[in-house]
Amino acid sequence: MVVSVNNLVKRYGDLVATDHLSFEVKEGEIFGLLGPNGSGKTTAINCILSLLAYDKGEINIFDKPMAPDEYGIKKDIGVIMQDVAVFDELTVYENIDYFCGLYISDKATRKGLVEEAIEFVGINDFRRFYPKKLSGGLLRRLNIACGIAHKPKLIILDEPTVAVDPQSRNNILDGIKKLNNEGATIIYTSHYMEEVEQLCSKIVIMDKGKIIAAGTKEELMAMIKLGERITAEIFNLSADNLKKIERLPNVNSIKYDEKNLFIKYSKGRHNLNTLLDFFRDNEITYGRVYSEQPTLNDVFLEITGKELRD
Repeated sequence: MVVSVNNLVKRYGDLVATDHLSFEVKEGEIFGLLGPNGSGKTTAINCILSLLAYDKGEINIFDKPMAPDEYGIKKDIGVIMQDVAVFDELTVYENIDYFCGLYISDKATRKGLVEEAIEFVGINDFRRFYPKKLSGGLLRRLNIACGIAHKPKLIILDEPTVAVDPQSRNNILDGIKKLNNEGATIIYTSHYMEEVEQLCSKIVIMDKGKIIAAGTKEELMAMIKLGERITAEIFNLSADNLKKIERLPNVNSIKYDEKNLFIKYSKGRHNLNTLLDFFRDNEITYGRVYSEQPTLNDVFLEITGKELRD
């Protein structure tokens, strides 16, 4: 097991940030750690890295107990946090070389690794630039290069695509997949649910310091009541036909605005075929019809609630 967290409790006075938290990250996984603001994600990560002392529990990394002075374990971990952490006084190349040098002392070996990292994140044309001259997307890519240059076995990425342009975002996501394909195990946090859907093989949703749901994307989808959503362009749909549609199998709710019909289903199969058959049998003329399956965002909101968080 790459990471094992068992019964982790961390308190800040009366606030319980992690409440008997337990989970495991297997080798080769991209493990999604999700939760609303204040759910305990960052606290959990800081405890895993031994940046925070905790009140109770056990944390093992690579099947060994983690501690602040376990440098043999830490050299195999790469950390890319949400806030970009580079030195403004150093160039792109010098920054990557510095962070790689924390783990790799041999200059020749380090030079090769730095070059690989620069090539990997696609910033070769900016190697002599200082961070203040870089765009937000390039800064993110530099931050990632600093965290992965020493070839860590475990990589922790905390919101790595915040406030970047679509091109940089795609570059970062492709890079994460490549790192995983090359053997790295990854813990990934993000508020962008589509990224988690795209990347993660296992997902844990936290709230108030506890795990409230865990599984694959498909397993999480199966936990909620919401099924597909169908939208149809229809003019002059009668009240009688609206009532009949409400009684069709699996229909959860409908809404009609004199132009578009919106239907939410609770699970079920062949809902679209059933609806189109109804239109045909009742001689209802319609325009575009499209179906949307529930997303991880729907799962997240149903499980954690829709109220605003601080």
